[in-house]
Formats: sequence, structure tokens, C-alpha cells
Amino acid sequence: MELYDSEEQQVEAIKDWWKENGKAVIFGAVIGLGGLFGWRYYQDSVLQGQEAASEAYTSVITSLQTQGADAEASIQTFIDANKGSEYSVLAALQLAKVQVEANNLDEALAQLEWAKANSKDDALKAVTSYRIARIQAEQQNYDGAIAELELIKDPSWAGRIAELRGDISLRKGDEAAAYAAYTEAQQAEDASQTLQMKLDDLAK
Repeated sequence: MELYDSEEQQVEAIKDWWKENGKAVIFGAVIGLGGLFGWRYYQDSVLQGQEAASEAYTSVITSLQTQGADAEASIQTFIDANKGSEYSVLAALQLAKVQVEANNLDEALAQLEWAKANSKDDALKAVTSYRIARIQAEQQNYDGAIAELELIKDPSWAGRIAELRGDISLRKGDEAAAYAAYTEAQQAEDASQTLQMKLDDLAK
């Protein structure tokens, strides 16, 4: 570091340094503050967008609950307008549920396939795959249903997966495979209360 003989020399050195570097310092400060305020604005915008999507989701789901299939057009509009958001995936799941209740299985399956393809959440993907498998089993696409169940890797689904495999085996007329699957399902943490009844029916 250069040594200065007097305060005057230090002042002159600072002035010279500022002449050479002052513009760069100011520019850097402006960029830094601009970036900070820009980031905050971006965060505020994202938060406002999320809040708006949340309110719109609540509104369309309320309509779906009160109007059923009659609200299908409005919820589809919401889904189309919010692609890229998990709210659209949740809405598709709810719409598929209503479509299943109305026995529109092909439409429900299409909604669930879309939801699975567009969700970034592993938990939602597991829910979606399970519901797809149930519809496929209902449509007697048993191989497709089993393949879909194999996509679910979360161990917390083990009981439900084994039970549905048992249901599928029973529909195919394979009582031995059904009994084995139900017995396996009973050992899982998420075992349903209906399993014993199903096992009892097979034992008769």
C-alpha cells in the first residue's frame, strides 16, 4: 500500500481515484439497487399472482361443488388460464372426480392424464396415477391399470396399491392372486378397513 506524507496527499489521492472510478461505483450502486428493487417487485408480482390464482381456484371449486357437471366449462377455463400452476392440476383432479361421478370415464381419464403430465409435485402425481389406475380397472384395461400402479414408488401407498391389485385380480377371476394381494395390503400402514371383509368373502 502506498504511504502518504500528509493528509493533503491522501485527499488528493482520493480525488484522483474518484475521478477514475467514480462513474463505475455509481453505476454499480444503481445496478445493485435496481436489481434489489427489481427482485422485490418480481417477488411481489409472483405473490400477487399466486393469491389471485388461489382465489380463482376457490371460486371455481365452490361452483363445481354446488353445480357439479354444470360447472365443467368454467373450471376448464380456469385450468386453461392457469397452466403451469399446481392450481390447474388440482382443478383437473376435482373435475375428473365429478366426471367419474357422472360416469364420463373417458373425459375423467383425459383430465387425469393431463394433470399427471403437468404436475411437478410427486405427491400429486401419486394421487393421479392411482386414480388413473382405478378408472382403467373400471374400463377393464387391467394391464394398463397394473402398469400405472407400478409408477407409484411412494411406500405410503403400498396398502392401497396392493388392494387395488387384488381387486383387479378378482375381476380377472384369479382368486388366489387376489387373496395374496389383499393379505399383502393388510400388512401396510395404509391398510383399509374393508380388507378383512374382502378376505372373508374369498375364504367362503
